[in-house]
Amino acid sequence: MKKYRWQLLILFLTGIVVGTLLILEKRGGFGESGQPQPVEGGVYTEALIGSVQRLNPLLDSNNPVDRDVDSLIFSGIVKFDSNGVAVPDLAESIGVSVDGTLYNVTLKEGLIWHDGEPLTTKDIEFTINLLRDGGEYIPDDIEGLWNAIEVKVFDDRNMQIILPESYAPFMDYLAFGILPEHIFGDMTLEQIANSSINLQPIGSGPFQFSELSMEGSNITGITLTAFDGYVGEKPYLQKIVFRYYPDSQSAFQAYQDGYVQGVSEISTENLSAALADPNLAVYTSRLPRISLIMFNLNDQSAAFLQDADIRTALLKGINRQAMIDEILQGQAIQANGVILPGTWAYNENTPVVTYDPDASKAMLKDAGFVVTGDTTPVRKKDETELTFTLSYPDDDLHQQLAEFIAAEWKKLDINIRLDPVAPDIFISDVLNPRAFQAALVDLNLSQTPDPDPYPFWDLGQAAGGQNYTQWNNRLASDILEQARVTTDLAERTRLYHNFQVVFSEELPALPLYFPVYNYAIDTQIQGVSVGPLFDTSDRLSSITKWYLTARRSVQETDSTSGN
Repeated sequence: MKKYRWQLLILFLTGIVVGTLLILEKRGGFGESGQPQPVEGGVYTEALIGSVQRLNPLLDSNNPVDRDVDSLIFSGIVKFDSNGVAVPDLAESIGVSVDGTLYNVTLKEGLIWHDGEPLTTKDIEFTINLLRDGGEYIPDDIEGLWNAIEVKVFDDRNMQIILPESYAPFMDYLAFGILPEHIFGDMTLEQIANSSINLQPIGSGPFQFSELSMEGSNITGITLTAFDGYVGEKPYLQKIVFRYYPDSQSAFQAYQDGYVQGVSEISTENLSAALADPNLAVYTSRLPRISLIMFNLNDQSAAFLQDADIRTALLKGINRQAMIDEILQGQAIQANGVILPGTWAYNENTPVVTYDPDASKAMLKDAGFVVTGDTTPVRKKDETELTFTLSYPDDDLHQQLAEFIAAEWKKLDINIRLDPVAPDIFISDVLNPRAFQAALVDLNLSQTPDPDPYPFWDLGQAAGGQNYTQWNNRLASDILEQARVTTDLAERTRLYHNFQVVFSEELPALPLYFPVYNYAIDTQIQGVSVGPLFDTSDRLSSITKWYLTARRSVQETDSTSGN
């Protein structure tokens, strides 16, 4: 027996270990069974900055706080994930023909409106007809696009959308919120716009309208409740309450006073206090906007700007990170191209132009521009002085940016003339007529998840479109034109990666930064994730996963209840 005693000891110890592990597993003490399990229930209250106008997805383009609420009430044929990829919403499937002109849409089974009426393809056709006849309420490009498209309804779940030619970014146009025909069927869009129904909306999204909060004649809030008939992922939260505040300070104060659990936007003035609050989680996301310096590449009075080496040297001479830190208080991401980072089309391997003033000076010298003059140094090539005018919208932010850039280029012995222009005429009087040498420009790409750089950089848009630089690069244009008619996502990704490489080599414009957005939620709200934004309402895109309460595991609950 003595010679087997150590083996018996090992078996005994092993039995203790296994038994302990089984007990821990039963109690949910570790592993998957010990993960928090969200429980349905609870109310989330958020402060919105602004006021309600119309809760109608066809009429909310100019009011972000309406889009916040509409994003939870209404559904589209598709929606977009955080990478900008279209995924089904009301649609069960969307089949696209090889030539990219036919979109065969099949809706999910059992779709119903918040009032219990069935949602069918007839509702989609009705909404499209409103877009076609939108008049002053619908942007011209959207109205024109739908008037060029044929729609065929086969039955309650199946329909076909026929494009006159292939247009890969078309998925953007399938995300519009669907309106119920049985509510609005006998009304024009103008009548709908003036209807009180817009303050008692009926949609098909994960949350449905419950009630308005009023103080006198003023709407101070809106309550939504989880919709039991929603065919998508059911939310854990049972109620969402939005409260309206006139500015960011009062919204943040409402959180500090305990009236709300989230603040739709944390302003720069409140950011430090928000970050210092241990009970407040601050989420920072890239906005769908880019600021850059565009050059007029057809202006012969500054012909040197047609040289890609000169443009690269100018970018190397700007300390963009210092500009972000000092002027924007760190609330931006340095831009290295014109495709939004975090999207399927973004090329992380695109060459990056770094701040290097010494290299910038060397490049300018190699291009023939040498420093002359003792008291006032300037760069000249023969009799041509390296100087030009930088136009910018005349507001405090752009003035600071323009002055910073001019000071940076002054260090390179380049003298810049600053041209402030009233913001409301900057596009009509400066960009559209190409009446600039260099211009400080903000491109707003909101509500267009598809990257499609074509409008701003294709040669075909140089004369009367938005290719304000008039960049004439046949290779870049060929890439953009192919990507516009190719529906295969992998091929489009390859094409846009190639475009970004060409853009970085040519730099027809100098990318400066992507601004960011700060959103804050009390830490008691769990399951929150906020990705890159295509609209500020996208911060709510994961709300069906948010929860207030959780249990450790089913086993644990069973073992501790009823005893």
